[in-house]
Amino acid sequence: MKSVFDWLLAFVIVVLLMPLLLLIALAVRLTSKGPVFYWSKRIGRNNKIFNMPKFRSMLLDTPVVATHLLNDPSAYLSPIGEFLRRSSLDELPQLLSVLKGDMSFVGPRPALYNQADLIALRTEQGVDKLLPGITGWAQVNGRDEVSIVDKVALDVVYLQQHSFWFDIKILWMTFFKVIRKRGVSH
Repeated sequence: MKSVFDWLLAFVIVVLLMPLLLLIALAVRLTSKGPVFYWSKRIGRNNKIFNMPKFRSMLLDTPVVATHLLNDPSAYLSPIGEFLRRSSLDELPQLLSVLKGDMSFVGPRPALYNQADLIALRTEQGVDKLLPGITGWAQVNGRDEVSIVDKVALDVVYLQQHSFWFDIKILWMTFFKVIRKRGVSH
């Protein structure tokens, strides 16, 4: 049921937002060199690697690490990168990953392929069995401001309590956090 809900919701959102998606793609292309999308190697269900798309908000020479680990993340932002990140518009192409079945709307955020500590803790706790999400319980409870141990603890709460209504609650919480721009990295 969850996969059908995810697919239908993603399809409707992509159709409704197509003009916006095309406008963002054009803006990315016109304001910096390189492709429109950044394809990030991420860890999916059962620790399988998949390529997750985002609108490119960083310059081409940006190191492949979590943004909060960069010394000066703003030095790597494209001309419209800060806007895309603050508004979370850079995340919209992940709807393609939902349509493909690599992601869900709600689940633990997919780790970067090189975040061995996060991957190991999630595997130890059984969180790796979940489909990763565009948003999740850890996202609405601190995002990058929480330690890896606390993030995994929040992922475990989701593993134990996930349901349709818990997903709806997380989606609403995400919506309000994005509108208020709280916990949105830049």
